[in-house]
This record gives sequence, structure tokens and C-alpha cells, in this order.
Amino acid sequence: MESKLDQKTSFKDGNSQCEKMCVVLSSPVGRIEISGCSKGVHEIQLQGNGLPYIGTTKSLTSCEVSEAPKEMTEPLKLCVAWLQAYFCEPRMTEKLPMPPFHHPLLEQASFTREVLWTLLRDVKFGEAVSYKQLADLAGNGKAARAVGGAMRRNPVPIIIPCHRVICSSGQAGNYTGGSHLKEWLLSHEKLQKEKLAY
Repeated sequence: MESKLDQKTSFKDGNSQCEKMCVVLSSPVGRIEISGCSKGVHEIQLQGNGLPYIGTTKSLTSCEVSEAPKEMTEPLKLCVAWLQAYFCEPRMTEKLPMPPFHHPLLEQASFTREVLWTLLRDVKFGEAVSYKQLADLAGNGKAARAVGGAMRRNPVPIIIPCHRVICSSGQAGNYTGGSHLKEWLLSHEKLQKEKLAY
């Protein structure tokens, strides 16, 4: 029987067979599980079990690998380095290469893909946009509800920063990892951006 860290996996479309590996990080927001293959990162899952730190003056500032296969693929190495920089040295994320992605949602032409790539390309660290604004940026200003659906389906949160998409009212809104996690990520970015401004 194969370990959880190294398995064969098929995507839902049935077109892709991969040798999947998983890496687990211990981060300021809890356990983060990254899965991928030699072609790219499949998914990032936020477990949210670090939430006791959220809303307190304590903070866990490290982001370390807690479980990994003996040989990590290059995309997983890039993803780990990028996430470690995001939590510990955010200014470095712009200098690091983005890991390649290998997920059908990010490869097949669709409005969801267009929204996710637009978000990644146009909404920078420490910024936020409304669902309506992101719909406009993606070329369909009437599709704010569809933008919400795209955020829910995002396979690589934090890297494709769906936490930066907020309600028009300024409220954080829903988030796959929970609203507290979304608010923590937004606060983290705001604080780091302010530090860089000095």
C-alpha cells in the first residue's frame, strides 16, 4: 500500500495520471498540505489548526516542513520555498519563481481559470479587490457571483490569493479556510506592507 506522501492520482477529468507526492508544512495558520507531481502543484489544503494564534498577540513566525517524501519534485520545492517566504519574508515572494500548477481547473479554458489567473497577475500583496472589481478585471463585470464560485474552487489558495477578494462593503466575506483565517492573511499582508513602507 502506498503512503499518503507518495501516491498515484487521477484528476476528475480522468485525462491525467500522476505520481502524486504530498508535503506538509507547519505554518502560522496551522497545517498546510501541498500535493503535486513532477509537472506541477495539484492543490494546497489549509487545515486551519494554527488558529489559536489568530486574534492574539502571540505569533508563530516560522513555516517549516513537517512531513515530506525523501525526494521532492521541483514544483513542490518551489511551492515550499514560496510559502515559507510568504509567511517569513514576504518581500521575497516577488523575487522567487512561481511554482508550476498541474490542475485541470488551471489548465482548461473557462471563466474560472480566467478569474484565477487575473487575480494572481493583477492583485498584489497587501491589496484587496471586491468580487465585482475582479469580475470587471476578468472581462465580465456582471459575473460577481461567478467570481465567488471561482474563489471557492481555487485549488492553490494563498499562492492564487483568493483571500484578497472581499465584499463591496469592505467585509472579508467567506473563505474556504474560514473567515478568521482570511482576516489573518489580510492583516498579515497589511502589516508586512506597512513595515516595507518604512
